[in-house]
Amino acid sequence: MVTGAPPIDPADLARALRPFGESTMLPAEAYTSADVLAWEQRHVFAGSWTCLGRFDELAADATQRGLIVGDVPVLLTQSVSDDGPRLRAFANTCRHRGHELLTDGGSATRQAVVCPYHAWSYALDGSLLAAPGLRDVPGFDPASYGLVPLPLEVWHGWVFVNATADAASFDDHVGAMGGLVAPYAPERLRLLARHEYVIAANWKIAVENYHECYHCPLIHPELCQVSPPSSGSNFDLPGAWVGGSMDLREHAETMSLDGRSRGVPIDGAHPRQVLYLGLFPSLLVSLHPDYVMTHRMRALEPGRTWIECSWYFPEGSQDPAYAVDFWDVTNREDWAACESVQRGVSSPHFRPGPFAPNEDAVHRWVRMVGRVYQGLPPHVQG
Repeated sequence: MVTGAPPIDPADLARALRPFGESTMLPAEAYTSADVLAWEQRHVFAGSWTCLGRFDELAADATQRGLIVGDVPVLLTQSVSDDGPRLRAFANTCRHRGHELLTDGGSATRQAVVCPYHAWSYALDGSLLAAPGLRDVPGFDPASYGLVPLPLEVWHGWVFVNATADAASFDDHVGAMGGLVAPYAPERLRLLARHEYVIAANWKIAVENYHECYHCPLIHPELCQVSPPSSGSNFDLPGAWVGGSMDLREHAETMSLDGRSRGVPIDGAHPRQVLYLGLFPSLLVSLHPDYVMTHRMRALEPGRTWIECSWYFPEGSQDPAYAVDFWDVTNREDWAACESVQRGVSSPHFRPGPFAPNEDAVHRWVRMVGRVYQGLPPHVQG
C-alpha cells in the first residue's frame, strides 16, 4: 500500500524547499525511484486533478469508458439530457466483489454498466439496477450499493478527475490561471493536429524543461529566431500552476519556423506574447496569438513518459502545419535534452545543483512538488 511520505531523505528534500537563490533541484530519487513514482501515482496523479483529455473526444461514440488515473481505476459514463451530453466519473469497481466494470482503455455503448463477473448492473448515473439473486434477500437495499462517485470538472473543454475524491476544490486548484486562459476560449477551438511521443525521461524533468528558456540559446535556434529567450516574465499568482510569458520578435506574428501565421487570430489573445502555463500535475497549456497547444503527460515508469501534444485553432484556420512543424522540431530538441538529463540524474555522481537567476519558475515548480511530498495540497503556496 502506498502511504505516508515518498521515500526521499527529508534533509535532501529540505534543500529543494529553500528560498530562491538558496535552493537546489530535487534529489535524484525523485526522478529515478520506482517507489517514488508509485507514491506519485496515488498522491499526485490520482490524488490531484488530472486532465483526461477533451470533453468532445471523451463523450464521442461511447456511453462508458474505463481508464486508469494514477493507480486508481476510473469509469466515465455519458448520458444525454436536454442540456446535452453529461460526463460522470465513478470508481471503476463493482460494489459486489470489486471486479473492474471495464478494462483500462475499454469502452461500451450500452445504457447500463454490467459487471462481467456476476452481472451486477448500474445505470449511467451510478445507481444499482440489478443484483442477480439478491432481490429477495432480507435487508438488501439496492440504494446502498450504487457506484462510488468521483469529482469531475469540465474546464475550457478539458475534463479533469480527482480519482481519490479528496483533493481541494477545482477552483482552488486552478486559481488565477483561469483568468489567463479565459480570453483564448479554448473550448471554442478545433483540434487540427496531434502528435504522441514516448520519451526516456521522468515526467517532472519534462515539466521543468518547459518552464525555463535558459537552455534555449543552445538547443532551440528556431525558437530564438522568433522569440528572444530572455524576454517576458513569470507569474506568481494563486493556484496549483506555474507559468510565464515570452515576447515575439518584431518580425514574428506567431511561433512558426519563419514567424509567419497562416491561421486566424484568436479574439482576445495577446497579439505579441506567448503564455506558457503548467497546471499541476501534468497539463501544459501554451497560448499563442493564433492557436493553443497543449502537452498532456502520463508517467509510465520513473524514466519513461507518454506525452500527447495537441494543437487547437479557431474557425477559419485550415492547415496547421506552420505551427505543428515548428513545435515538432522544438519538442524533439526538448525530448533529447530531457533524456540526457535523465541519464545524468541516474548517475551515482549526480548531486542536485542550484537554480540560475532566470529559473525562478522551475524553482516554484520544484517547491510545489516538494510541498506535495510533505502532504500539502499543490495550490498552497509557501
